[in-house]
Amino acid sequence: MAIGVDLIRERARLLPEEPGVYVYRDEAGDVLYIGKAKSLRKRVGSYARPERGLERKTAELVLRVAEIDVTITGTETEALLLEQTLVKQHRPPYNVRLRDDKSYPMIAVTTGEPFPRVLFTRRGDRRNARLFGPYPSASRVRETLDVLNRVFPYRPCEGPKPGRHSGSPCLDFHIGRCLAPCVGRVSEEDYGAMIDDVIRFLEGDTRTIQRQLHDEMASAAADQRYEDAARARNRLNAVRMLDERQLVDRADSGDADVLGVAIGDDVAVVHIWPQRGGRLAERVEFIFDNTRVAMLDEVVQAAFDERYGAGAAIPPLVLVPGDLERQEELQALLTDRRDAAVELRAPERGEWRRLRELAQRNAQLALDGIRLQDERSRTRGADALEELRDVLGLESLPQRIECYDVSTLGGEHQYASMVVFQDGVSRSDLYRSFGIRHGALDDFKSMGEAISRRFARLAAGDEDPSFSAAPELVVIDGGKGQLNAAMAAVREAGAPRVAMIGLAKRDEEVFLPGQSSPVMLDADSPALLLLRQIRDEAHRFALRQNRRGRGNAATQSVLESIPGVGPTRRKALLAHFGSIDAVMAATPEALEGVPGLPAATARQIHTALHRIGGRAPGASQGGRRPLPEGEA
Repeated sequence: MAIGVDLIRERARLLPEEPGVYVYRDEAGDVLYIGKAKSLRKRVGSYARPERGLERKTAELVLRVAEIDVTITGTETEALLLEQTLVKQHRPPYNVRLRDDKSYPMIAVTTGEPFPRVLFTRRGDRRNARLFGPYPSASRVRETLDVLNRVFPYRPCEGPKPGRHSGSPCLDFHIGRCLAPCVGRVSEEDYGAMIDDVIRFLEGDTRTIQRQLHDEMASAAADQRYEDAARARNRLNAVRMLDERQLVDRADSGDADVLGVAIGDDVAVVHIWPQRGGRLAERVEFIFDNTRVAMLDEVVQAAFDERYGAGAAIPPLVLVPGDLERQEELQALLTDRRDAAVELRAPERGEWRRLRELAQRNAQLALDGIRLQDERSRTRGADALEELRDVLGLESLPQRIECYDVSTLGGEHQYASMVVFQDGVSRSDLYRSFGIRHGALDDFKSMGEAISRRFARLAAGDEDPSFSAAPELVVIDGGKGQLNAAMAAVREAGAPRVAMIGLAKRDEEVFLPGQSSPVMLDADSPALLLLRQIRDEAHRFALRQNRRGRGNAATQSVLESIPGVGPTRRKALLAHFGSIDAVMAATPEALEGVPGLPAATARQIHTALHRIGGRAPGASQGGRRPLPEGEA
C-alpha cells in the first residue's frame, strides 16, 4: 500500500482546505471512487493516515490509487451536486449507489397527461415529464412545490386523471389550491397555459410571471376588487420569495463554458467547466507540453482548437481570463465555427466571476499536481535507472529503453509494439508498431521479425527519430524463448551490440542472456516498477494496434458488402481520405466529396459504417495532448 499512501499524502499537501470533489483513478485511468469534502486537504489526507484503521474495502482502494483528480467548488452543496453527477456518469466500483440509482430530488411536470401535475420525484428516467433540478435537499423541493401551488393552482391529486371517485371537487378547490379540472371548471387549454407558466418559472423566467401578477393586482385595485388585488399581491410576494430561494440553487441559467488557465515552465493546464441549464457539468482539462515561451492567447487558442473542433457544440458564452490580448479575434473564431454569435467575456463581478475564479484555481491546482507528479517521476526514474545499471551490469545508465510485445488473435492481425522510454519517462511520439508479415502462429518468430526490422533500420542509418538512436537497453515481453529469438534477430540485422533482457509475466522474472536462472528484483524496487510500467505500456499499445487492425479489416469487409462499392470506389475512398479510420470518421457531406462517388452511394456507405458502430477514432477530451503514434 506504500505507493498509494505516498501518492495520497504528497497530493494532499497541495490541496486547499476548501470544499470540493476528489476522484481516485487506477493505473489505467479508470475511476475507482468519487467523494465530496468540506476540506479537500483533510479528507484526502485522511486516507494516508496509518492510525485511521482503514476498513478492508478502503485499504484495497488505497492500494489501487495511481492518480487523483480534484475539483474545488464554492460550497458544500455544489460539491454534493457535482459528486452526484459524476457518480451517476462513471458508476465507480467503490462508491455506494442506490440500486435503482434514483437519488436526485427533482421536480417533475407530467407533460404527457391532459391535465399535467407538478410533483416531487427522484426518478431521473421518468417518461413524458419535464424534470427540473436536482435540488440540494428534498425539503427544498417540497417548499418550492408548496409555494408554487399557492401561485399556480394546478391539481395536487394523484393519478393521470384528475378527480376522485365521488365526482365532486376536493377541499383544494375551495381554498384556491386547484382549478378543479375534474368537474370541468377549467378547460384543457387554460390549464395548459398555467402549466406553461409553471415551466417558464422553473426554467428561470420569473420576470414574466411577476409582471403578469403585478398587472393583475393593479387592474383589480383599479376596479375596486380589493380581495382579488390582495390575492394577486400575496401570489406576487410568494413568487418573489421563491425566486430568491431559486437563486441559491441556480446560477445564471444560460449555457456557458468557464475557462481557467495556468501556465508553468514547460506545461500549461486549461480547465473548462461547462454549465448547462444552470448546472455545472463534469470538467474538461487539457494539458499542453512545450509551453516554455507560450503566451496566454496561444494556450487559449490551442484549447479552443481541441474543445471546439469540427461539429463540436459551442455555447453562446465563454468566460475567459481578463488579460487576453486577442479576445476579439478569438471571439470571431468561435462565432465563425458556431455559425452564430459567441461572446467571450471576462466577468468582473457576480456569479460568473465566482465561477471563473473557481475554474482558475482548479487549473492552478492541476498544474501543481502535474509538477509534483513529474518531480516524483524524475526522482524515481533516476533511482530506477541507477538500480537497473547496477543489477544488470550495464556500462552506463539505460537512458533510452525500448520494449517489445506481440499481440495476435488466432494467428490473424498480428502486431508487434515498440515503446520508448527516455530517462524513465514515456515518449509516445517515438512509439511504433510492426504489422507481422510471416503469417504463422509463432510468437518467437513474430518477435524476431519485429526486432529484425527495427534494428535493420538502425543499421541502415534511418533518420526517423524512432529508429536513428540505439537503445541502451531492450526489454522483451516474455521469457527465454522470446529473448533468444530477439538476440538472434539483432545479430542477423548487423546492428551494434545492445543490452537485452526478457521480463516474464508470471513472477516478474528478469532473464539475462546466457544465464539459466532469472534475476528476481524486490517487488517494490524502483527498477522493477519501471520495468513493469514499460512492459504494461508495450502490451497496451500492441493490443490497441491489434484492435485497430481488426476494426479496419471489418470496415474493409463492410465496404466490400455495400452495393455499388467495388474495387475502384474502395480505392477512391482510401485515396481521398488516406486511411480506413478517416473513412469511418467522415460525415455524409465529406463522403459526397469523393470524386466519382454519387450522393446516394455516399449516404449508403455512411449508414452501413455507423450501423456497425463506426466512430471517429481518437476522440478524447482529457489528458495531455496526444502525440502521433505510427506503424513501421
